[in-house]
Amino acid sequence: MSGVLAFGYGVTAYAVFFATFLYAVGFVGNVAVPKSLDSGPQGTLPEAFLVNLCLLGLFAVQHSLMARPWFKRRWTRIVPVPIERSTYVLLSRLILLLVFWQWRPIPDVIWQVEHPTGSAHLRGLFWIGWGVVLVSAFMIDHFDLFGLRQVFLHWHHQAYQPIGFKMPALYKFVRHPLLVGFVIAFWATPVMTWGHLLFAVATTLYILIGVHLEERDLLNVFGEQYRRYRERVPMLIPIPRRRG
Repeated sequence: MSGVLAFGYGVTAYAVFFATFLYAVGFVGNVAVPKSLDSGPQGTLPEAFLVNLCLLGLFAVQHSLMARPWFKRRWTRIVPVPIERSTYVLLSRLILLLVFWQWRPIPDVIWQVEHPTGSAHLRGLFWIGWGVVLVSAFMIDHFDLFGLRQVFLHWHHQAYQPIGFKMPALYKFVRHPLLVGFVIAFWATPVMTWGHLLFAVATTLYILIGVHLEERDLLNVFGEQYRRYRERVPMLIPIPRRRG
């Protein structure tokens, strides 16, 4: 694939990612979108649970499977290496859009914080969570993470060089601040419905499973350097560790 075509493909994939990211904020927070976690056509309770779990399972399988090194080695026999990351980003966003479209709300309320101060604090945490997600991505290399750096280098006939290991700012406190941001954003709500709880529990379980798979890959790539980092810095909860 020519550099110009690859770059155009990468930019398109990134545009889809960014639009989906913005919609995800509204979807989870029930803010400014036509269909959210708690709005849209409702079905029976068994149908809603089954459909929603299948949708989230589809996303989890695709998102984890295509991120594994062994899959990438086989996948890049078909997809050119410079657009591999962009293709992964594009497919995961398309599946996420399917989740948004086909999600079945379960609007029965489990708990609700009615006090204005408490509600405002939870809303603030929601926005902080999404802010942590975005800032964390830029701290390591946002454009490499979402495939733009790869296609840009290919367009300019430059060999791709991995970013390498680094631990800026938030990464000194937890190893996966981006995932911490997602967990905060998914759980911080003044109104917890059954549909929201299902989404929060399922995505948190996926994050806990996925982070262990990612840790294994990072150990294989960075070896002793990452092992020492893992010994010093907690995974998700910023609890200081005692130094030996």
